[in-house]
Amino acid sequence: MASTRLDPIDRKILAELQADGRMTNVELAKRVGISAPPCLRRVRTLEEAGYIRGYHADVDAHVLGFEVQVFANVGLASQAEADLSAFEERCRAWPLVRECHMLNGEVDFILKCVAPDLSSFQSFLTGELLTTPNVESVKTSLVIRQAKDAPGVPFDVLEERLAKSA
Repeated sequence: MASTRLDPIDRKILAELQADGRMTNVELAKRVGISAPPCLRRVRTLEEAGYIRGYHADVDAHVLGFEVQVFANVGLASQAEADLSAFEERCRAWPLVRECHMLNGEVDFILKCVAPDLSSFQSFLTGELLTTPNVESVKTSLVIRQAKDAPGVPFDVLEERLAKSA
């Protein structure tokens, strides 16, 4: 389903669940203006269609003792598909790497890493990342503070776009 094929109620369900995935189906139905049984059917359909990939708790890394967040820009020696896939597979296996994105431009990948302290990150950097086959360069940036962390997509922008195209 393309986003334009979702009706306004489906989009409202997605927006509400994105903001609070723990609400009950009854509360969700109330917020989107329909009764509970059809709301639950719609949620199940959205899950089956892949619009909803899962439900997660927003865990505070600092409270759990993860004080260091680093972005690592990684350049590879080869960008052949097999080499890109091998690097991605490696990233999925590293616990400190929380996000891995392939980029277009000066670097091949950007990794978001979370570690308990700087020495833990440095051990990962020197013992794992820099010694990985095909890794040619790594430039890191330590996060000083986070100004925004908004999950998902901006539904208000989607609604504006759909209103203009209607």
